[in-house]
Amino acid sequence: MAHYYVNDRAQANGDHEVHKDGCDHMPAPANQRYLGDFGNCRDAVAAARRYYTQSNGCYYCAYACHTS
Repeated sequence: MAHYYVNDRAQANGDHEVHKDGCDHMPAPANQRYLGDFGNCRDAVAAARRYYTQSNGCYYCAYACHTS
């Protein structure tokens, strides 16, 4: 299990990136929303979509869920 966060600030393409705790590309603490502990990024992205329908996994720490 890992702690996952979503960036409250969208990227230029509108995606809100989901990050695993410890990622070098984590958003600033003021821009993070804690999603919970998950065993995989798919469940974390699903949780993020409750807040932001256009959510996507981070290329670096959640590559299996990175789609754009």
